[in-house]
Amino acid sequence: MSRVAVIGSNMVDLITYIDRMPAQGETLEAPGFALGCGGKGANQAIAAAKLGSDVLMVSKVGDDMFADNTLANFEKFGVDTQHVTRVPGVPSGVAPIFVQADSHNSILIVKGANAHLDAADIERADAALAECGLIVLQLEITLETVYAAIDYACRRGIPVLLNPAPALAGLSPAHLARLDFLIPNETELALITGRVVDSMDAAFAAARELTALGVRHVIVTLGEAGALYVGAEGEFRVDGRKVAARDTTGAGDAFIGCFVHHWCTGGDIRRAITYAVAYSACSVTGLGTQSSYPDAPAFETFLREIGFE
Repeated sequence: MSRVAVIGSNMVDLITYIDRMPAQGETLEAPGFALGCGGKGANQAIAAAKLGSDVLMVSKVGDDMFADNTLANFEKFGVDTQHVTRVPGVPSGVAPIFVQADSHNSILIVKGANAHLDAADIERADAALAECGLIVLQLEITLETVYAAIDYACRRGIPVLLNPAPALAGLSPAHLARLDFLIPNETELALITGRVVDSMDAAFAAARELTALGVRHVIVTLGEAGALYVGAEGEFRVDGRKVAARDTTGAGDAFIGCFVHHWCTGGDIRRAITYAVAYSACSVTGLGTQSSYPDAPAFETFLREIGFE
């Protein structure tokens, strides 16, 4: 199993469970609240680590009460934090999350210290990154830093995966073309390609456009409908798993963390996607983000329960 590097964000999740969103000027009582560790980069790192991957995190925390908790959480799950550093006088990133009774959510993010992660931090981590078999990126850090990480990975000959979330239009075609893996959801796929993605055929067509650009493997997550693949290994779809969803927060990050773990373990893309679809489904049966991610034994139990083969 090769080591995984996640260059990206960490956030403190401020999760409020609601019956409905209040109207402008309206105050409502909410039935529940939880404080958790999150951020797309951290979520993906923790999911992979919970499944048994050796994970290096490159990130920034703030100069506040949340930083110690974030570092302790990484260390609890065995994530290497030698390149998670503090930014004096700056708050940690936070994500207020509103989860409705139907399990759907609305999220705001405040980047905080994450906005201070830059190309110099990547170069400082060179010795550790050079030992990794995959670099994983998202868009909760500055775009310039994402591009610098892609450039670094290409110079070093390290495969690179980008999860283009939160959704952002106008990504550099030159940098997209250098990716080994691009894993958007349907909304992100539409923004990247400028296409309307309102059907399975449209999703496959948009993914083909990205592989024509140069992306080696495009995997589109489809929520409860599963995922599709277009790339060097052909085209296929993996069906979703039906579960009783309680909270869909962080399900996409669960998918990526599990995919990364299984791809780095065996190199079989179809099998890794199939596991990732199941892991994402398992995650939505729990509450919160990282707290809903099963470790390897719990995931094995879930797989047996759903008749996974």
